[in-house]
Amino acid sequence: MSTTMKQTWIILGATSSMARAFARKQAAEGAAVLLAGRDMDDLNLLAEDCRLRGARLAEALAFDARHPDGFEALIARMDAEEGVLNAAVFVGSMPPQADIDADPALIDGTVTDSFTGPARFLQLLAPKMEARGGGTVVGVGSVAGDRGRLGNYVYGAAKAGFHTYLSGLRNRLTRAGGHVVTVKPGFVDTSMTWGLPGMFLVASPEKVADDIARAVRKRRNVIYTPFFWRFIMLIIIHVPEMIFKKMKI
Repeated sequence: MSTTMKQTWIILGATSSMARAFARKQAAEGAAVLLAGRDMDDLNLLAEDCRLRGARLAEALAFDARHPDGFEALIARMDAEEGVLNAAVFVGSMPPQADIDADPALIDGTVTDSFTGPARFLQLLAPKMEARGGGTVVGVGSVAGDRGRLGNYVYGAAKAGFHTYLSGLRNRLTRAGGHVVTVKPGFVDTSMTWGLPGMFLVASPEKVADDIARAVRKRRNVIYTPFFWRFIMLIIIHVPEMIFKKMKI
C-alpha cells in the first residue's frame, strides 16, 4: 500500500475494541478515517479522539450490516476522498450457541452481521478500488471459522464463509493492484467475548491492531493473531473427525 498518497480508511464496526485500536493507529499516521457503525454518540467521540491523534479527517457514519440500503451512500462518501481507498471490516455478532439452539431465527442475523452484510458492502466498494488501481481490504474473521465446533458452529460457519469470500476478493483485487488481508483472531479481550467460559491466552485489542497494521504493510494474505493461534488451529484442524466429534471444545 502506498504511503505517499493520501490514505482513506472506512472502518466498519468502528466501536469494537479492535476497531478502535486500529482506527487510532491509522489516525496517528495521518490517514482519513471514516468510522462506521450504529452508535453515533460513541462514533463521534471516537472521531474526536482520532482527530486529536493526527487524523487528516475523522468522521462518524451510520452503518448497519442488516440494512444494505445505506451502503451506497457510504461508498459515495468514500469516493469523494482523493487518493487510496481502504476498508477494514470488524463487524460481527456471536449469540451464544445455546440461544441459537433455542431460537434458530438468530442464525439469520449472525450470518448477516458476520458475513453477508460486510461482503455485500465490499462488493460495492471493489469497483471503486479497481478504478484507482490499489487499496487494501482488511477482513476480520475468526479462528472459529477454521472448523465447526460444538460451542459456536453457527458463528464459525458465518466466518468460514467470510474467509472464502475474502480469498476470492483477494484474487480479484490483486489484478488491479489492490490487496486483501484475512485476519483470524483467537481470543481477544472484547465485549463479544466477555464472560465466555474456556477463555485462555487472551490478547489485547492493541496487540491485534499492531498485527493487522504490520500485515497491511507487508501485504500478508492471511494472519492469525496472536501468531501462535496458527499452530493451535493446525492441531485442531487435523484431529480426526471420529475423535473430534466427541470432544467438548
